[in-house]
Amino acid sequence: MNPILRTPESLDWITLIIFGSLLFVLIAKALYYVRFLNYIVLPFNNKYIFMYNKKERLLNWFHVLFTLFQVINTALFLFFVFKNLINSGNNQYPFLYPLLLAGSFSFLLAKMALQLTNGFIFGCQSIFSEIIFKKTSYLNYGGILFFLANILLAYVNISPNVVIFITISLFLGINMIGWILVLKNYQNFFANYFFYFILYLCTLEIAPIVIIGSLLKQCAI
Repeated sequence: MNPILRTPESLDWITLIIFGSLLFVLIAKALYYVRFLNYIVLPFNNKYIFMYNKKERLLNWFHVLFTLFQVINTALFLFFVFKNLINSGNNQYPFLYPLLLAGSFSFLLAKMALQLTNGFIFGCQSIFSEIIFKKTSYLNYGGILFFLANILLAYVNISPNVVIFITISLFLGINMIGWILVLKNYQNFFANYFFYFILYLCTLEIAPIVIIGSLLKQCAI
């Protein structure tokens, strides 16, 4: 792998975003060093989940900082996906990244709001908060994968398709671990509300993936 010679104009904003997002991780590490060490090995050891699941869940600053880090890098990764897989021409889209960033952030907030609303409706706010915390912890870990992929896609002469598909595969694998953990720990709860669980799964988990895939397909056409 050899470095690519690129013009500063084309990479200035990407460099600012990549290293700007890194500040959130550095702040999280500086303020919550022990929590950071437990979190960094999350795919291999779920000690982090058991230690912090019952306290300081969604509104903890560590969680918030990593969520911001994840959203910023997810949007940038989607930008590279669009650039390399959907539109490989030389056309520039100066407002594409802000739109992807706003869309990713809005989607995450809307999804969390709907999940918390479901918890309020069924009188299970605490359980739904735990489920959201576990799922978003694994989701936020995907931000680390996207961060590394963004560096490779921006600065290293390597096949972008390979980087993109490997990153997506690893991201899905890590989040699958999170889903298995949730299903295992709350199987009795889901069994009692099986119909609503299927409705939730189709509405908030499967439907967004289908919609995003359809939008990407339309953009490709």
